[in-house]
This record gives sequence, structure tokens and C-alpha cells, in this order.
Amino acid sequence: MKDHAWFPIAYMFLITAIPTALLIGLAHYTQPRVDANAQIAFEKAVIMATLPATDPTLRGLALHKLFVERINTQTNAAAGAYRLMDGDAVKAYAIPFAGKGFWDAIKGVIAVAPDRTTVVGFYVYEQSETPGLGAEISQPWFRAQFQNKTLAAGDLPITFRRRGEPLGPHDVETVTGGTQTSVRLERLVNQACDQWRAAMPSGATP
Repeated sequence: MKDHAWFPIAYMFLITAIPTALLIGLAHYTQPRVDANAQIAFEKAVIMATLPATDPTLRGLALHKLFVERINTQTNAAAGAYRLMDGDAVKAYAIPFAGKGFWDAIKGVIAVAPDRTTVVGFYVYEQSETPGLGAEISQPWFRAQFQNKTLAAGDLPITFRRRGEPLGPHDVETVTGGTQTSVRLERLVNQACDQWRAAMPSGATP
């Protein structure tokens, strides 16, 4: 049988088809868990951005319960933003952002007060930037500096400044050694804020 011309083709097909089928089956089996973990990571980002004083170790059912209790997920009513609620009152808008970082995707949330100007908090929940450099965008010191900043008018609501430069009310400090990450993150955050402000209805807070 090995002398037949079709044997090498059939043999290669079998030794590649079996592992491929196993990998596809494994991916299909684990996908619900992957999706659930991604949802929990997003929920934590929304909570930590809108309620920065929340215990950062909060996770699992306790985190999900807080998200369900406090976050209005009807984003079509707020130009794509999630809303932190206190009864019927909006306490903050959580604006998701996502896009290409230096190495891979960066995903996060920036939260803004009902005045649509004051930044409440900031949280990056997915990134693959260089450890010790660009990956610092996920660290507490980096996200804390966004609190109480104000969004500037125009197409650059938040400006990233190099370390040592004076910081104004619309400025945050970049990550030293993470220039390309900072450039890309600045663009993602500002695009998200610009699009949200342009799409938000004028007048009363929805």
C-alpha cells in the first residue's frame, strides 16, 4: 500500500487532521469560559473606572453583583457609554476604548462625570505591551493620575506629556520608555472621548 502514489497524501492528511480536530474541539469546549473571563475583566474595568475607590481585589460573583446593581448597560441611551447609577441619577459615564497598541490590542475604560468634562477614573484591562515599560499603563500609579482631570475642548481632550514637563488640568504623564504605547493609548482615549461627546444628546443628562 505504501507504494501507491496516494499513500503519502493520505498519511499527511491523517496526521494533520487528527490534531487539528482535537484543537478545534478544545477551543470550542473552552470558548464559553474564555468569553466569561473577558466579560468579568470588562465589568471590573467599568467598576474601577467609575468607582476608583473599590477594592481592587474584588472579583467573581461579588464583582458581578456590584456591576449588575450599579451599572446601566443600555448604552444606546448614552452614546455607547455605560452609566454608573445612584437610583435614577447618573453618577458617571464609562466610555470603552479599544485599538492597536504597540504590540497588540489595548482595551480599557475612561469614566467621566455627569458634567461630561471631569474624569472620574481610568482602567486598562487588556494589553500586551512590554513589561516594565509600556505595560505600566495598567498600573495603579498610571491610572490614578487621570482622576479629576478635565477633558479639554477640541479633538485632544487628554494630552500625554513626557516626564518632567509641567502638567495642566488636561494632561497626564506618559510612561517612561513606553513612547509608542503612550502615543497609541493617547490616540485611543481621545478618539473614544471625541466620538462620545459628539454623539451625546445636548441638554439633560440621559
